[in-house]
Amino acid sequence: MFTQIKTSSSNRVIVTELTRKFGLGAENIIARIALAQSLRSGIKFSPLDVKDSGGKEYSKSVLFGNLYKIYLYMLCTAYNIPESDRNIPRYFKIHLDHGLEMIAADVKQNPNLIGFDYLFDSIKLGLNEICLEQSNL
Repeated sequence: MFTQIKTSSSNRVIVTELTRKFGLGAENIIARIALAQSLRSGIKFSPLDVKDSGGKEYSKSVLFGNLYKIYLYMLCTAYNIPESDRNIPRYFKIHLDHGLEMIAADVKQNPNLIGFDYLFDSIKLGLNEICLEQSNL
């Protein structure tokens, strides 16, 4: 289906800055967090919303590691599409770029953010949202 994803050229610097600031490991870690953050936001994009691809390049295996199926499930659930949808690579790229921009905006609003605190707060918000959804069923 696809073998690589590239961020937009404007997000090339953001990936590096966020990776350095948060100190969570390699650049693919902040990229995974960005994908999850964007999907959690609930914002839906058109496959035509793809930005340029002049930024950081990730192979599918580096970006997702052994978690590809989990990210694929989150994406397909969010868009109510099958795993075979031809736009999946586009959606992943759009959400990667959007998530990086979201995190960069959070850092701009609160320059004292710490990587693990940000990560744990994001996990807590996501779990709270899941609990709310489950209680409304």
